[in-house]
Amino acid sequence: MLNQFSRTELLFGKEVMKKLEDARVAVFGVGGVGGYTVEALVRSGVGTIDIIDDDKVCLTNLNRQIIATRKTVGRYKVDVMKERILEINPQAVVHTHQCFFLPENSDTFDFTQYSYVVDAVDTVTAKIALVMKAQEAGVPIISSMGAGNKLNPAEFEVADIYKTSVCPLAKVMRRELKKRGVKHLKVVYSKEQPITPIDDMAISCREHCICPPGAEHKCTDRRAIPGSTAFVPSVVGLIIASEVIKDIAGVGQQ
Repeated sequence: MLNQFSRTELLFGKEVMKKLEDARVAVFGVGGVGGYTVEALVRSGVGTIDIIDDDKVCLTNLNRQIIATRKTVGRYKVDVMKERILEINPQAVVHTHQCFFLPENSDTFDFTQYSYVVDAVDTVTAKIALVMKAQEAGVPIISSMGAGNKLNPAEFEVADIYKTSVCPLAKVMRRELKKRGVKHLKVVYSKEQPITPIDDMAISCREHCICPPGAEHKCTDRRAIPGSTAFVPSVVGLIIASEVIKDIAGVGQQ
């Protein structure tokens, strides 16, 4: 019977589509990278998706985040993303977690429920905690390395963390994961040298933060505010989604 996933089924077949429908994927971080990952997962037929984030859509997100529009500015990202998921597939099951994943709250998540985990968060401490929790639960995980301050989406590739180079974030992750005895981690990273953002306070969130008064998480709290484009984080998110889909479905494996 013809349905919204018929074109995908022409490539994968019914058995694989059933695997995707039965899968539950957790995406930690639904910003520039994670938003596009979720978009591709739901359009590919993943039946249950957990989305974890505590940010609200900001005006400065409009240049790169798929859920950011003038109408969604000021709303929690998980709420906007859930609406979008259900508009694409009303049968999807969506679990929203309006929080940032941190080592302190990691035990509130039952990783054994997930078929796959996507790490699209920003901080090293959260990334390491995600990897350790996924490893403890025996659940596959893929991590996004640095996507900010990059201009060439063609430079991104999938690799094991210990085979990465150039990327400063990957270097820190290699060191910290080695200390913890982690042998492997699938990541998406770039060998492109990061660009130093223009030092122009007239367009800097640090001097002109537009987060609402009293906001718990503000741009001014960050040590550095990276530059980004519409075409780099989106590509990273789609690469991640393709790896998740292929791994769950067992297709396109080398």
